Amino acid sequence: MIELNVNGNPYQLDVAEDMPILWALRDVIKLTGTKFGCGAALCGACTVHVDGSPTRSCVTPVSDAQGKKITTIEAVGESEVGQKLQYAWHEQDVVQCGYCQSGQIMSAAALLSENKSPTDEEIDNAMAGNVCRCGTYSRIREAIKQAAKA
Repeated sequence: MIELNVNGNPYQLDVAEDMPILWALRDVIKLTGTKFGCGAALCGACTVHVDGSPTRSCVTPVSDAQGKKITTIEAVGESEVGQKLQYAWHEQDVVQCGYCQSGQIMSAAALLSENKSPTDEEIDNAMAGNVCRCGTYSRIREAIKQAAKA
């Protein structure tokens, strides 16, 4: 039995210890905001926070998350940083297809939680592991800067 704390809620899951967090979230707990992209931790669509750190859930086994707090896109808006990012994302009209956006926001939230006033270079470095096939990178950077100033 695997015990997880997801968005402040306890879960006991009868799953294999090596099951990726992504599939526990999507298939077992039914939180589908975290997306499957590449399955190799290269695109960032599956990004969640594990104890506040951005983590690629497609390759991280559930056993690594026991005793830690997992935060998904469904709960990011409960934090002040998450609320500012969601507002800025809307104001900057970031989303096109939307597929990568949960991972983008989770990476941005981790950045702003650690660095209240990042430079363009720091934003680009923090977001480098998140791929947007629609190419909204400049709007993503502007949304992060707007949220940082808010």
